[in-house]
Amino acid sequence: MTLSHSIHRSLACFCALALLAGLIARFSGHGALSGVLWIAGAIPVAVSLLVSIIIQLWHRDAGVDVIALLAMAGAIALDETLAAAIIALMFASGRVLEDYAEGRAKREMSALLSRAPTSANTYQGDQLVQVPIAKVLPGDRLLIRGGEVVPVDGRIESGTAVLDESALTGESLPTRRARGETVRSGVLNAAGPFDLLATTAAADSSFAGIVRLVERAQQTKAPSARMADRYALLFLPLTLALAAAAWALSGDPMRALAVLVVATPCPLILAVPVALVSGMSRCASRGVLVKGGGVLEQLAQGAALFFDKTGTLTAGHARVTAIDVAGPDHADKVNANGIGADEWLRMAASLEQMSQHVLAEAIVSFARQRQLVLAKPTAVREEHGAGVAGVVEGQHIAVGSYAFVTRVAASADWAERLRKRMRREGATGVFVAVNGSMAGALLLGDEIRLDTPRAIRLLRRTGIRRIVMLTGDQRDIAETIGEALGVDEVMADQAPGDKLDAIKAAKHSGITIMVGDGINDAPALAAADVGVAMGARGAAAASEAAGVVLLVDRLDRLAEALVIARRTKRIATESVLAGMGLSLLAMACAALGYLPPVAGAMLQEGIDVAVILNALRALRTGLAGTAQRLDAAESSRLAAEHHELGPVLDRIRACADRLPMLTEAALHTELAELDGLLRSKLFPHEREDETALYPRLERMLGGDDPLAPLSRTHREILRLGHLFQQMTEDLPPSHIPTETVQDLQRVLYGLDAILRLHFAQEEEIYHGVTETGS
Repeated sequence: MTLSHSIHRSLACFCALALLAGLIARFSGHGALSGVLWIAGAIPVAVSLLVSIIIQLWHRDAGVDVIALLAMAGAIALDETLAAAIIALMFASGRVLEDYAEGRAKREMSALLSRAPTSANTYQGDQLVQVPIAKVLPGDRLLIRGGEVVPVDGRIESGTAVLDESALTGESLPTRRARGETVRSGVLNAAGPFDLLATTAAADSSFAGIVRLVERAQQTKAPSARMADRYALLFLPLTLALAAAAWALSGDPMRALAVLVVATPCPLILAVPVALVSGMSRCASRGVLVKGGGVLEQLAQGAALFFDKTGTLTAGHARVTAIDVAGPDHADKVNANGIGADEWLRMAASLEQMSQHVLAEAIVSFARQRQLVLAKPTAVREEHGAGVAGVVEGQHIAVGSYAFVTRVAASADWAERLRKRMRREGATGVFVAVNGSMAGALLLGDEIRLDTPRAIRLLRRTGIRRIVMLTGDQRDIAETIGEALGVDEVMADQAPGDKLDAIKAAKHSGITIMVGDGINDAPALAAADVGVAMGARGAAAASEAAGVVLLVDRLDRLAEALVIARRTKRIATESVLAGMGLSLLAMACAALGYLPPVAGAMLQEGIDVAVILNALRALRTGLAGTAQRLDAAESSRLAAEHHELGPVLDRIRACADRLPMLTEAALHTELAELDGLLRSKLFPHEREDETALYPRLERMLGGDDPLAPLSRTHREILRLGHLFQQMTEDLPPSHIPTETVQDLQRVLYGLDAILRLHFAQEEEIYHGVTETGS
């Protein structure tokens, strides 16, 4: 409890005791004593209020507290001591209510600060030593016991960790992290102990950065004060004019006092700050840190939204998007080198384990997703930025750029076609040679984040009228991504200075929001009316420059923050207008002589309680909840099933590509093998989804048959599969017409396209209903 809170409580208790003692004295026949007691209860509040007003005037911050001071002074001067005591108690208790409401509203933000650890258990030789958190350095090995908060960012070194990330992400279910996975500081160990290898010092950890941002947000003056002051500029002179008119026209100063009593502006003083702080706190509970009330107010008015592309709309790191295989034979069969695609991929990934290149991790991860067992390479030599060569299980492997691999292997027509595709799509190609022959290539690119399409839809639903994508990519590549996302405008070839100019130009037409994650986005984030940083994995400079920080790596949380901000501003405005409206009605009654000061004071107290309770509604999100959700483990399992079916999709496309080049015997064999693969792996998966998974998802999503389009896609997939089976069975043993081959190609290309789209749609849904936000 702060000093100001203690003073407010003490004043309220003193006023209440003085009022009660005065009432006892009055009913005991000691009228003079009761008046003294009531004045004694009012004077400390009046003095406190006078000091507050002087401080406000010193800071040139005109407020509406002067009405309350005039009401108390007038009541004492006119010997309405009971009214003075009630006004004093009303004002003091209002401050206590405000303290309580703000304390409740700040609960989530304060919870983050209270979790900050002060010490850590480190291994020093054979001993376990507790050291101050400031002494933890990168490379230290820590023991995280059950129930402890992870003090620094690090990597799990032993066992499996079960972590409660609710304080950072707002999600209730714990998440599992295996050995080797990274862990952010600030999460709670919800199970047994595990070892953590520190990767940052405590001061540089993500939780320390969040704590600094929260402290700064709490120290910022509640922006709603500006909203209240705007209303006060009208309310204060109106009140004084009405009080003067009532006195002048009636000749009764008691009417002027009654007007001042019922005009005591507690709805302005209390309701707006409570609503805005409640909204900020609610955002914090959903993993969105808003640094101040002014930021929340501007966020609520946002109309134009600018996104940086890389790391914001896209994943920000390379992923394998396609495999290209040398020769006319299929990926799962031996090619001209005698090695199948999965085999050369396994050997390439085995070699890439030894590389420090940024693409190596993507290739190794892709191979492991396909459940390929990697080997240990020998005689490894790496040319920085070009490629790596070595021996894997007796095979000489070279992996890297086209120029690097063609030093040991001759080029091929398919390689030239792939290079053209790379330039067209803005992708990167990693070529693989086996024993001096080009075996295949991997196409890597920065894919659109799973939650981006849904986030953009939700943002439009909140009222965002214009969405712009800013990127340094070439225009043709950028426009392809922009079309896929459905943004209103694409601004390509943008340097940091160009982004800054675009934001400045857009501010002339309304409140502008900028979302980014990198150091190069910091100037634009600072220049925008509201800067939003992807704080979960973005640069520290971006988080410092932004007014809003997404603490969880989910873009759709920005849409939630917008909904909360708009609802909070609406509630704050409603509270002010309702409170002022009721006060104005009471002022009119008081001016006409129908409402004496004592009754007016009690009525005003009721108005204060009503508007505060209304302001606390901002603690609710206003978002439609989901009764059930997928846990993170099940979501990962469903995504893994799609990864396991990736080779089947690759084979469908590869088969369609090569049908015209195959001999009739090879064509029969290829089609029969593909048909068997579809029947044994793909179609059972689709039927299982339709009968077992979709009913559960429908309950989670709600509404009337929400998965009808995807169920229709299931039927189309099975229809194409049945058509392919019939065409394969009806295929003549020889003299296959060209038209038949073309029909088969059309069916396979259609099946490939619909499957890839279907998988992407399902993964977006899985991501949207997954409980964990990390």
